[in-house]
Amino acid sequence: MFRCLRYSCSLIFLVWVSFSYGQLSFCPGNTGDPIFEEDFGQGNTNGPPLPADVTSYTYVDQAPQDGQYTLSSSLGQLGGFHSTDDHTGNTNGKAFIVNASFDPGLFYQIPIQGLCENNSYEFSAFLMNLYDTSTQFCDGTGIPVNVKFQIWDETDTSLLAEGDTGNINGSSTPNWQQFALTFTTLDDQNAVILKMLNNGEGGCGNDLAIDDIVFRSCGDETDVVSENNDDSITICSNETLDEPVILNAEPDFSVYDSHFYQWQFSSDGDNWSDIPGETNEQLIIDPFQAGNYRTLVAEDPVNVDNTLCNSISNVFILGTDDPLPLTSLGDQEICDGEVATLAVQEESAVSVNWYDQPEGGNPLVTGSFTYETDQSGTYYAESITNSGGCIPNDRTPVTLTINEVPIVNDQLIERCEDEEVTLSADASVAEYEWSNGSTDSDISVVEDGVFTVELITAEGCKTTQTFTVSSIAVPVIEEVISFNDSIKIELANTGDFSYSIDGTNFQESPLFNNVEGGLYNVVVQENNGCGQAVESILHLVVPDHFSPNADGYNDRLVINDVEVSSDFSFHVFDRYGKLVFTARNKSFAWDGTFQGKKLPSSDYWYKLKIDQEIFTGNITLKR
Repeated sequence: MFRCLRYSCSLIFLVWVSFSYGQLSFCPGNTGDPIFEEDFGQGNTNGPPLPADVTSYTYVDQAPQDGQYTLSSSLGQLGGFHSTDDHTGNTNGKAFIVNASFDPGLFYQIPIQGLCENNSYEFSAFLMNLYDTSTQFCDGTGIPVNVKFQIWDETDTSLLAEGDTGNINGSSTPNWQQFALTFTTLDDQNAVILKMLNNGEGGCGNDLAIDDIVFRSCGDETDVVSENNDDSITICSNETLDEPVILNAEPDFSVYDSHFYQWQFSSDGDNWSDIPGETNEQLIIDPFQAGNYRTLVAEDPVNVDNTLCNSISNVFILGTDDPLPLTSLGDQEICDGEVATLAVQEESAVSVNWYDQPEGGNPLVTGSFTYETDQSGTYYAESITNSGGCIPNDRTPVTLTINEVPIVNDQLIERCEDEEVTLSADASVAEYEWSNGSTDSDISVVEDGVFTVELITAEGCKTTQTFTVSSIAVPVIEEVISFNDSIKIELANTGDFSYSIDGTNFQESPLFNNVEGGLYNVVVQENNGCGQAVESILHLVVPDHFSPNADGYNDRLVINDVEVSSDFSFHVFDRYGKLVFTARNKSFAWDGTFQGKKLPSSDYWYKLKIDQEIFTGNITLKR
């Protein structure tokens, strides 16, 4: 029907869909184990051909044309076919691929042996319309596939059941659909014939694949439930049940009129064995045994163990939930001021709560495999299984130790200029790392600056101490001002200084008052012992008056210590500018006379020259 190149299509989800046309229907209850199965084998080559009495179509080891078939793991035999896997998705799983003939009619039949008389059965098969509508080889969705299923007695004279699939249209994605037909054998009948007939019209699109043909016994839908109508029971493995578990088989009477049972047990859900003596509708399990339980059901006691005649209930699971003891990821040590994250090994099957006690206690955090804290102590993680809420007997302890961090104080260090100072870390620790590269507990420095040391304890806790080193200035005298009876010292810099004009007695003020004239050693010292500045000065005090009245007090004009200079002169003038007294380069005392005569009371002017410096002023003479 197709003449084209082969294309590939994407793999899709296999969808189970059931339809009921005519008598097509699934077993209304439970089915038994498969009696007959046909999956058409596996392999990456086509074939082998089916026996001649199974199909009237012609086998080809290539893409089938009208009235031909092949068995292949590659469904995309022609360019318009879906390129996909068999129904189960098995690697190299084969399917029966049919290019329908233009003439409707039988294309597959097979006898089914070993059935039970007067027993209900279900036949089922998976079909797919192979036409890929995205190729647009046919108009629209193409001519639909339509198959009739028939069940005949072994003599091929009595039709027991039949049903049509109805139209199965082509689609853009591969779509396996399951169809089923139920029937009941007659008296003395233990075999039937399955027939599949093409109902569809010939032409573009009527091409199909068939896979996984199965016959099963069909019986009531039998539910196994507990006394509380549970369909499974799970207990914690560290718990015990005080009462036995009682299971009841509850058939729905959709097929059978009477019921006989054989209970079975399986530890893995695949391999089943009869439980001796358990043939009633109720099963009492005592003591508790975890595993899978089900019952075989039949209308006749002789058929209950016959897979050709019985049906099987649902599976009831008695499970145990093992509370998982948690694995600590280790105790932790941190430094004071840090936050620790305590942790246990993550397990997908549990959640974790944290407590402050091994039993009871206060919940700290729920639903977390970690717990953050900055407080020392032992904390306890408790697992709870997600499936059954089971808790182990013991919680998992995780201990947090807080190590102390050295307590230090930053320091401001002052040093005298050019003086070496030692910087010593406040605490005794395992390691020291100074900013200048030293690893000793102290260092000596001869320069100003900021120096840091990182103190590291044996536990690895760290802190940093900072030393700021600065120099103390030595005083520098800029000028010593001598005026009237005062001396004032002016400096070129600032600092913690004290002042003296005799080298012994010091004061905080640089101003000295009521100082007699004379030669002085001015001393400025740094109060922290960082040196001093010394300067000698002549402090001249010229009296502003004198009274030469022979009373023995202030009778003469005297300037103390003027003679310390080898070059000085002193001149006195009256108010008219007349020179009335002079002295040069030697000590003197003026008695207020001129040429032996007493001068009158009045103001007189003087001019004092010492080296290159000239001082002037006035003097009052009082009689």
